[in-house]
Amino acid sequence: MADPSPLLPVSNSLEPSYSPVPEGAVSAGCPATRLRRSKKVLIAVFSGLLFVSLILATINNNNGGRHVRYHSQEDEDASWATPKEMAKPETLSPAGSRGVSAGVSEKANVNLKGAQVKDYPWNNSMLSWQRTAFHFQPEENWMNDPNGPLYYKGWYHFFYQYNPHAAVWGDIVWGHAVSKDLIHWLHLPLAMVADKWYDKNGVWTGSATILPDGKIVMLYTGSTNESVQVQNLAYPADHDDPLLLKWVKYSGNPVLVPPPGIGAKDFRDPTTAWKTSEGKWRIIIGSKINKTGIALVYDTEDFINYELLSGILHGVPKTGMWECVDFYPVSKTGQNGLDTSVNGPQVKHVIKTSLDDDRHDYYALGTYADKVGKWYPDNPEIDVGIGIRYDYGIFYASKTFYDQSKGRRVLWGWIGESDSEVADVKKGWASLQGIPRTVVLDTKTGSNLLQWPVEEVESLRLRSKNFNNIEVKAGSAVPLELDGATQLDIVAEFELDRKAIERTAESNVEFSCSTNGGASHRGALGPFGLLVLADDDLTEYTPVYFFVAKGNNGSLKTFFCTDQSRSSVANDVRKEIYGSYVPVLEGEKLSVRILVDHSIIESFAQGGRTCITSRVYPTRAIYGAARLFLFNNATEAGVTSSLKIWNMNSAFIRPYSNEQQ
Repeated sequence: MADPSPLLPVSNSLEPSYSPVPEGAVSAGCPATRLRRSKKVLIAVFSGLLFVSLILATINNNNGGRHVRYHSQEDEDASWATPKEMAKPETLSPAGSRGVSAGVSEKANVNLKGAQVKDYPWNNSMLSWQRTAFHFQPEENWMNDPNGPLYYKGWYHFFYQYNPHAAVWGDIVWGHAVSKDLIHWLHLPLAMVADKWYDKNGVWTGSATILPDGKIVMLYTGSTNESVQVQNLAYPADHDDPLLLKWVKYSGNPVLVPPPGIGAKDFRDPTTAWKTSEGKWRIIIGSKINKTGIALVYDTEDFINYELLSGILHGVPKTGMWECVDFYPVSKTGQNGLDTSVNGPQVKHVIKTSLDDDRHDYYALGTYADKVGKWYPDNPEIDVGIGIRYDYGIFYASKTFYDQSKGRRVLWGWIGESDSEVADVKKGWASLQGIPRTVVLDTKTGSNLLQWPVEEVESLRLRSKNFNNIEVKAGSAVPLELDGATQLDIVAEFELDRKAIERTAESNVEFSCSTNGGASHRGALGPFGLLVLADDDLTEYTPVYFFVAKGNNGSLKTFFCTDQSRSSVANDVRKEIYGSYVPVLEGEKLSVRILVDHSIIESFAQGGRTCITSRVYPTRAIYGAARLFLFNNATEAGVTSSLKIWNMNSAFIRPYSNEQQ
């Protein structure tokens, strides 16, 4: 075994006995508490409470604003949009509740609520088709949050929340896989299991930090034998091992426990550390005070002893518990990613949180004040949790890392299921990871990020087919002849008829993807786009589309949406309509890239300004019966589209053998 980092001494001392931590306070005799001087801790928490009370008085929660339905002409819907055999979407309650009592997000499939309905009679052929070909997933069982991604000695490492025993949440440990290119993966043995008192109820989410000498520290949340959330330290047993097969948990764990005023179940998910101007390491941890989500700030010199800073990095009222927080810089001038410690006038900082209350990932851009350990949003109207999301579909608990081998920041996101838990158990697995995405600042708008699939996914492209200047009349659908439509990489551009835009009346009525009837709702300038995973009769299909609204001043506002309401005739799957506004600048064509991989559809509009990930479960539009259509359900405007479409190969995702090193 290689000698571990001098910052992380290996101790043979006996583990301390555990004293339960009361709700909302730290026990005076709690072992392994590394906070210096209890008076400082109390002052810090009171300062944080004072800060939160101030922001509660000054910041309004703009999330969940009311939308007015967009009313178009009372034209009859196009025939393709109203298939007679399409079952009305229904909902189903999950089989059981897991997670909340332990103080962590409800990880069971809570997407099917309401009236009880019978399970759809899924057969093995249908369920087998749902497994993806080039998205990362374990061989079996349940997976959720991405953990501690990093690049080390020629390998990309990916750790993840994993239940080795079943296709439902529970018994969480750390799975581990490695790759040379973020696409082809080798499954390794479990990295960490729940074998200590301080993580007996789960080895939960954590982050990796690479030190200047190249060694690695991993901070992670453990749920103790009393279901208290504590922060723990781990490191590789052998830093010379490029596969990082064995991990050592620090003998003095936990290194952090909930400070005074923070609930025992409201203290989780430490970030990657970054260097301060004083040479210390700094992390943030997600929490809440009442319904105000906050990020606590800690400084450390050795990853063992910590100082809780006065106040908080940031907080937003009415956003609830912040989990899986992330914090990183983006360049104002370049397209390369930045190491987490970079700061300066040419940098903006991104703060991201996963909201426990609504299961979505929100981010905001702002300015980081290193000296005082605080972050200020560029625009409080779109602050964290009330403004922009990474993805408007199913995408949660995301985490970025800096890929020093290619100078880029890479984003991972957990893609959960939207079928029934019964179906997951029958097929033997649940959840995917999205294709890793690069993340940069959109320097054209300055107000949002651009997300794009990593370039390595293009290595899976096989034969391609071009479709140039296809005219799609209002109220029509055009089939696109392909060799297959289950594994695709689609790049498409759309142009609306300019004369139709000029003729369209101005209106002050607002539009919302989720509340305006989906792709069957007809307006003068939309919807139009693609029908993905469709069958010949258009009994099943998933529209990915644009909708353009013309305002009172003649300005155009563009929305990007995905409609799952007709994605399957099954009645025990969730069928939602996702989407949001997408910025379109003067002179830009409407553009979209769509990755189709069996039961997952990932869509990126306008270079990745707005993204939507969907899980769909067709029963007929599968295997060789899957088709792709262009469609235009506008009442006035014609659309011209040009596309390039690749069939995609499968990735190699399999267990590791010694011959593959």
